[in-house]
Amino acid sequence: MKKLLIFGLAIVLFTACNQEKRYTQQSPEIDTYKKVMDDYKTMNWDDYPKHYADTAKIASNVVKEKALSISQSIEKSKEDAAMFSWIVEKEEYEMVVTDDGETWVNFWGLWKGTMKSTNKEYNIPFHNTARFIDGKIVEEYGYWDNSEIVSDLLKSEHEAATAANDSVVE
Repeated sequence: MKKLLIFGLAIVLFTACNQEKRYTQQSPEIDTYKKVMDDYKTMNWDDYPKHYADTAKIASNVVKEKALSISQSIEKSKEDAAMFSWIVEKEEYEMVVTDDGETWVNFWGLWKGTMKSTNKEYNIPFHNTARFIDGKIVEEYGYWDNSEIVSDLLKSEHEAATAANDSVVE
């Protein structure tokens, strides 16, 4: 009986130690996502897509149905680069494996951008989460509050339109 009890305990310990890691802060997927963020920060648009599957969809502040392809996402980032200079600070990464076996890397950071036309600085915390299959990103979601930037752009457009109307009246 004693041997059976010890044998049962050994099986429990063996299976408990053999479970797959479901949460970590160190993984090949995290290393890949760090490269993604480095390419974004340096605007290395040639290497940026190498980390994504050809069919990857990127949904930044939009629902999945409005997600962009990697090439569309790069074009959007290039448009942003024409308006802003930026850095990313306070980076945190984690990887989780869901109950369904999906591998996701979560990222949190602080985007510090300066609008080139006004020299105004914005500090925006943001979160990205990317799903990996076979070492490639297949889908990515990004969340941040850009309402201050949108408000400033609308205000700037309104002021420009008002100035243009005033010059026509004179």
